[in-house]
Amino acid sequence: MGAVSTTSRWLVAIKSNPRARLRLFLFPYAGGGAHGYREWGDALPSYVEAFALQYPGRGERILDPAFTRLAPLVEKITHELLPYMDKPYTFFGHSMGALVSFEVARKLRREHGLAPRYLFVSACNSPQDRKNESRYSLLPENQLIDELTRFDGAPKEVLENRELMNLMLPTIRADFAVCEDYSYASDSLLSCPIIAVGGIEDPETSRTRLELWRNETDSYFELKMFEGGHFFINSAHKPLLQFVTRQLERTAWSVSSTRKAFKEGLSA
Repeated sequence: MGAVSTTSRWLVAIKSNPRARLRLFLFPYAGGGAHGYREWGDALPSYVEAFALQYPGRGERILDPAFTRLAPLVEKITHELLPYMDKPYTFFGHSMGALVSFEVARKLRREHGLAPRYLFVSACNSPQDRKNESRYSLLPENQLIDELTRFDGAPKEVLENRELMNLMLPTIRADFAVCEDYSYASDSLLSCPIIAVGGIEDPETSRTRLELWRNETDSYFELKMFEGGHFFINSAHKPLLQFVTRQLERTAWSVSSTRKAFKEGLSA
C-alpha cells in the first residue's frame, strides 16, 4: 500500500494517488477489515484513489471496542470522511459494508449535500427487505462458528483455531449486532446510480432480493450476478474488479467532461 497523507485511523490507503479524479471508499463485511481489499489497489484504474474503512476491533485497531449499534457507527464514519469529500467519490460495500455505506451516503447527501457518483452494494439484501434477516450475534459459540463456516468467508484452519476465534468472535458478534440493530427509515431517494452485485450461490440473498435496491435511487440501477457464494468477492475477484472498473470509467468520463465544460465556460 502506498503512503498517503491522512491522520484518520478509520482509513487505510489501498491505492494512493494524489492526482486522482475519483475516490473510492471500500466498506468491509462483518468481522472483516481493510485487509479484505488489499489486493484491489493494483487492479484499479490510474485515475482512482482508494481507501478501505478500518472499523474498531480489528487490524491495528484490535484493542478498540467495536461498535454494536448502527447509528453511532454511521455518524462517526461520516465525520471521518468529510475531509476527503473534496473530490468526486464512490462507495463499495460488501454485506454489512453495503448497509453501512448506504446509510453513510444518505447522511452525507442529507446533511452535507454530498452525493456519491455510484453506490455499489454487494451481497446484501435491500434496506426495506430486512424483516426476516438471520440473527447471529447471540448464537452460542459453536453455532456461530458453524454459520461462519457456511458463509465460507474464512479458511478452515482459521475457523478451527479456537485461540484465534476467541480473539475474533467478540468483534464478529458486535458487527452482527450492528446489522441486527438496523431499522429502515424513509428518506428521499439517492440521486446516484446504485449497482447491486451478488453471488449466484449465496444462501443469504438472491437476485430477487438484490433487485429491490432499485427502490432506493431515482437514477440508474443495475444488477450483476457472479459465480460463487456469499464471498464471491474472493472467488470471482477478477471479473468483479473488471465490472467495477467499467462502471468507474463512466464516472471518470463524466468528471472529465464536466471539468472541460467548466474551463471552456471560463475562457468564453
